Amino acid sequence: MKLLMLLMFCPIFLVAQEKTSAKLATYMQAQADVNNFSGTVLVTKNGAILLKKAYGLADYEWRIKNTIDTKFQLASVTKQFTAAAILQLVDSGRLSLNDKLSKFFPDYPKADSISIHMLLSHTSGLAMGFKEIALSSISSDSAYAAIKKIPFEFSPGTKSAYSNIGYYLLAKIIEKVSGEHYASFLKKNIFDKAGMSNTGVSNNDSIVTKKAKVYYPNAEGFIHNPHINWEINLGHDGIYSTVEDLAIWDKALYGTTILSAAMKEKMFTPYSAENWGYGFIINPFYNHGHYLIAHDGGFFGTMTSFNRFTDDKLFVTVLSNNGSPAHIIGYGLSAIALGKEVELPYKHYPTKIDTTLYDNYAGEYGKIHILKIAGKLYYNDADTELIPESKTKFFRADDNDRTIEFVRDKTGIYNSLILTKGGVKEVFPRTNKN
Repeated sequence: MKLLMLLMFCPIFLVAQEKTSAKLATYMQAQADVNNFSGTVLVTKNGAILLKKAYGLADYEWRIKNTIDTKFQLASVTKQFTAAAILQLVDSGRLSLNDKLSKFFPDYPKADSISIHMLLSHTSGLAMGFKEIALSSISSDSAYAAIKKIPFEFSPGTKSAYSNIGYYLLAKIIEKVSGEHYASFLKKNIFDKAGMSNTGVSNNDSIVTKKAKVYYPNAEGFIHNPHINWEINLGHDGIYSTVEDLAIWDKALYGTTILSAAMKEKMFTPYSAENWGYGFIINPFYNHGHYLIAHDGGFFGTMTSFNRFTDDKLFVTVLSNNGSPAHIIGYGLSAIALGKEVELPYKHYPTKIDTTLYDNYAGEYGKIHILKIAGKLYYNDADTELIPESKTKFFRADDNDRTIEFVRDKTGIYNSLILTKGGVKEVFPRTNKN
């Protein structure tokens, strides 16, 4: 009887899977055609591939196309690998989460007040980052000397705020404790063990086959990414990989080859109001109502997104080399895979409308603030203008894949708006009027 039931439901399941795959493919083709997406995408559910495809160019000069095995910089998706390496050292007894930074870098300011746990969970008070230093050609020692002069954002352990400096220091701690270079330790203890043969750590000299060049948009089109000093931009960034290797990593995180069950529990526990775990954000607001473990990344033209819907056994990753908003695309792909209706990308064209209508729209809609300033409409602040494409629908000047549509009730009052990002619609009732 069970076999008969299985045979009956199997065709239905396959048809549903094919429909989902078709929707994902149509969505991504529109992202490529309309929004010039360049990169690779992989969506799997219950181990089955729903979409695996490359788009755009790995090299603009030579017009070389991206392929599914093209390697991309991961930007901040790197952090989860740094966290995993630290947890391996904790599990082996060579490190404690309670160890203070002063044990490894006694000359660092407030080092006696900062623990390994704080560095991992973004509660150390260390500042966001050091972009200008990462773009320089100074030595590692000079970079460290400059970084430790950067002021703290708050007293260690009192708040949480995302910090690249914290993960830069974690990479240096891995080297001090293990006696190995960060790249060597990760290769031996994570990449090789997991079978991630197309993953590694960038440096300033090595030639990496099939690695995409990186470009980012400006007013004239696309330009080359600036030179990044990979001897410095490490721990929080620096790893390159492919979507297939990231799927291998996702699978490894369900087992205990890389991390023990106890260490995974520590990694996937949220430690602050911002839901930061170790190297991941745990169940963030963009989870579609499903349990999500995720992290995104971005540095100039590198944009990445890594999403594990663990209850649904759904994995979505997007890697881009031309500044395409991987996090928004991943949000749209996840919604489709979870059965939601998603609007396809389309070209947005500005139109002229009577700006006195803006008086009807300005106000608060939950967390969204619509502002009218000098005859123009803005989203949350005066930096993000809303451009009309109809009397009631607007697109953001900085990102036309995000739109706002104002909705009237039966009395003619605009009492809600529809926010669409990546094609996913959310309704926000008006909470008060300006």
